[in-house]
Amino acid sequence: MKPLRTRAGLSVRFDPRALVVGGLLCAAVLAASVVLIGTGDFEIPAADVIRTLLGNGEPAHQFIINDLRLPRVLVGLLVGAALGLSGAIFQSISRNPLGSPDIIGFGQGSAVGALTVIVLFQGSARDVALGSIAGGLLTGAVIYALAWRQGVHGYRLVLVGIGAAAVLTALNGYLLTKAHIVDAARAVVWLTGSLNGRDWEQVWPLLWLCAVLVPLVLSRARALRMLEMGDDVAYALGVPVERTRLLLMAAAVLLTAAATAAAGPVSFVALTAPQLARRLTRSPGPNLLPAALLGGTLLVTADLAAQRLFGADTLPVGVLTGLLGGVYLLWLLVTERKAGRI
Repeated sequence: MKPLRTRAGLSVRFDPRALVVGGLLCAAVLAASVVLIGTGDFEIPAADVIRTLLGNGEPAHQFIINDLRLPRVLVGLLVGAALGLSGAIFQSISRNPLGSPDIIGFGQGSAVGALTVIVLFQGSARDVALGSIAGGLLTGAVIYALAWRQGVHGYRLVLVGIGAAAVLTALNGYLLTKAHIVDAARAVVWLTGSLNGRDWEQVWPLLWLCAVLVPLVLSRARALRMLEMGDDVAYALGVPVERTRLLLMAAAVLLTAAATAAAGPVSFVALTAPQLARRLTRSPGPNLLPAALLGGTLLVTADLAAQRLFGADTLPVGVLTGLLGGVYLLWLLVTERKAGRI
């Protein structure tokens, strides 16, 4: 960390490596997004994509890019950023690398809410999104209440969440067995996690929610770093522990539920993005912004790989993130066991 003093006497500390990593991630996600926009049955060169995004493209390119492909990429960026940020929050609060929303039940809770709307009420896409958010919030409240005992201990939160995830996964299976064949097929497609067919109706709600929650979470970054040191240390440093923890958990649950509502339960992005961000920046603390940038980069890159390696729109992005994330989880468990932490 290096101090930077202004003429007015203000002092700001910054990490040069974190700034470089953040800049490289921004460049990477922009490059991947441009390539992804140009990918499809009708290939568009990167130069034409940039020209069209700046408003100087051909009419055919404007329709393909602005109406069909740009919303998909924006949903991918926002979903990845929301999952990366929520994963960083949960891992910092629990002080556990396994404290990810798709490990401790919040993603499964959102899926239960969405499946309930699909299977029992045959709801529209908007109803499914609202059901996903309601399911995520209800799951968050239940897990927080069950994990509470004179405060919320990190390992207790993870253990309660893993148990809740198992119950919710079984409930998802039960709902699928009771569904009609058409509703079951629709539910399975949604449960896979995909960016196919996403349009501006998914972009705007997620964009507004991120515009409110991301600055709120970033403004609590210092308090979250204090929480990583333990409740007693945070109290001594003047942090209102329970109020801060509850606020950040509510924001993380909302981000997870909104991301799940927009793209389905895309697995393991929330687990891997914060861990990789810490390894890249080598900086202490939650690394909230690098985690969000890396989450967006991972999801867009995974969607690009799914289209380039397997043909356009043939492999949902959730399948690829699940495969890669499962390998990462096994590696994480092995390293944590060798370190004696599990």
